[in-house]
Amino acid sequence: MNRYVKCLASLVATCITGLAMAQVPPPMQPASTTPAAVPASASAAVDSTANASGQLHALTGADLSNFFDGLVPFALRRGDVAGGVISVVKDGKVLFAKGYGYNNLKQRTVPSPADTLFRIGSTSKLFTWTAAMQLVQAGKLNLDSDVNDYLDFKIPPFQGKPITLRNLLTQSPGFEDTARNLISTDGKPVDLERYLKSHLPARIYPPGDVVAYSNYGCGLAGYIVQRVSGQSFDDYVEQHLFKPLDMQHSTFRQPLPAQFEPLMAASYDKASDGKLQPFEIVDPAPAGAMSSTALDMAHFMIAQLQGGSYDGNSILSPATTALMHTPQRTDAPGMNGYALGFYQENSHGQTIIGHAGDTDYFHTDLHLMLDADVGVFMSFNSAGNEGGAEVIRAGIFNAFLDRYFPVATPQLPTAATAKADAARVAGWYLSSRRNDSALRMLYALTQTQVSALPDGTIQTAAFMNPSGAPMHWREVGPLKYQQVDGPYHLDFVAAANGDIRYWVTDSLPPVMVFQTVTGLHTLGSIELLGTLSLLLLLATLLSWLCGWLVRRHYGRGLALNPKQRRFRLWSRLGVLALFVTLLGWLILMVSMASDQSLLLQGGATPWLYLLYALGVLALLGVVLIVHHTVRSWMTPRRGRWVLVGETLLALAAIYLAWLILALRMISFNVHY
Repeated sequence: MNRYVKCLASLVATCITGLAMAQVPPPMQPASTTPAAVPASASAAVDSTANASGQLHALTGADLSNFFDGLVPFALRRGDVAGGVISVVKDGKVLFAKGYGYNNLKQRTVPSPADTLFRIGSTSKLFTWTAAMQLVQAGKLNLDSDVNDYLDFKIPPFQGKPITLRNLLTQSPGFEDTARNLISTDGKPVDLERYLKSHLPARIYPPGDVVAYSNYGCGLAGYIVQRVSGQSFDDYVEQHLFKPLDMQHSTFRQPLPAQFEPLMAASYDKASDGKLQPFEIVDPAPAGAMSSTALDMAHFMIAQLQGGSYDGNSILSPATTALMHTPQRTDAPGMNGYALGFYQENSHGQTIIGHAGDTDYFHTDLHLMLDADVGVFMSFNSAGNEGGAEVIRAGIFNAFLDRYFPVATPQLPTAATAKADAARVAGWYLSSRRNDSALRMLYALTQTQVSALPDGTIQTAAFMNPSGAPMHWREVGPLKYQQVDGPYHLDFVAAANGDIRYWVTDSLPPVMVFQTVTGLHTLGSIELLGTLSLLLLLATLLSWLCGWLVRRHYGRGLALNPKQRRFRLWSRLGVLALFVTLLGWLILMVSMASDQSLLLQGGATPWLYLLYALGVLALLGVVLIVHHTVRSWMTPRRGRWVLVGETLLALAAIYLAWLILALRMISFNVHY
């Protein structure tokens, strides 16, 4: 759930450093199954057991025990993760379930798959979607009706199109991303209705047009379940899902009910620091508040794989279950897309659906292999070192697939158009999952660049192999790319006129696309022109100060009349306002990188208002700078280099004024 926000914040400081030094920073890497750029030692811990020989291992409890026992403890140590649990089901039975490491470092207790609770983050959404499908099956909800039909408040249409339940289940309602008040640690209960009515995000896409993952959208689905069923969301899930599935150690309730508190796994940032972290309150709860055990989650996987039934109790009919697993949308033909609630993870020749989940400290994956009738669940109670938990869970599942479902990756010939198309697709791209209202500047710094290489391959710094080197991609079909020496694919989608619209890849969950950015909005332009402009502002301020000190030392004044001095002073104050405003934004983004509460708990709000006010002063300052430059040109006997300097300063100020407006740095909007 919070993985995207966390990755975004962690890269802000790097992006800002790149801006200051006019270098290209590594853009956001919002992956759950992506081989991320992490310490090679952590990756090696999970890659070393992959079956390179292609020999098929028997998927038995004994072999799974040998496999995980040889893999997970070492991976936890190298990833600096305290502990975790894993369960595997096959053919309607629990094949394997075990805890590793520690659920409490101080007590040195090993997590139990039966009764140690883990926070499962956005994997909770699968229960919200299942609850909604129960009501669809009962005829109380329609997948293609306007959701306003089920609400007691209105969501305005966007470009004439209303949001449907199908849009919510396929993460395409068109909402911008928001993180404010998503996670808190104050221990206070949450109110779903109040949250939804006070946190309605802006719409940036027509419903159904663009996939853009939305926690708010899932919260909305949970509220619809609550209103249509006549029960609170917690009561409904407990009665209609947990009870028939015999999930006795599962709950959405926050704070934890008293009987579950002793069973909750402790959470940590890193195992090495041993600092116990507080219980996280997630809002909206249907999007990521659930706590559960590995065996309870095994029951849910069995039901999903067995036509909606577990141990004779049905939560969905076989037809509805099959519908829930049926692909609904993809953003490029042949690439992974969305079913109803589940996203596709097809790999190794297998039809796979699933969902990841993250809070700040817990990290979870659930995978259902529909053809093989196999389900895999895992959850870990620490973030780890440089994304350690991210690497571990991705590596474990990839190693699992390599061992039990090995398949040779077909190496298609390189297309004859490789060099021409590499030049065509090269450029800057921005994730469709973003916030435009208040954080457009921050997201602009997370653009990812696709670069064309001399041999006709392409690369983007967002995607790293397990050794930390950028992945290379070669064209194997029209605008279709395959990872060099790897299994992943990357496809570009063009408009009717041939212009590239966006690209998608199966090395990421299909929760977003990367859309083309052009002109002055590209990060390359912002880095170059922004850096030069900031340097000009800084040089002006330093020369202003140094000139004053020199004149004071020698007891001399400016050779300007009082009116000229006044306009020059106003111009320099305008430079100061502009510089302070931009510096303030950079400081805020660095602070967000080091303190996520600024995003998640709303701590950035007063600072945003202050920066918006400074932005207005900065724009007034630009007017003063330009006015002074014009007057300088109209003043006789001004030196040539003085005029050149004032002109360059005015041009820099005009560009920065455009940047402030283009990146909404005076929007006075705090919806983030």
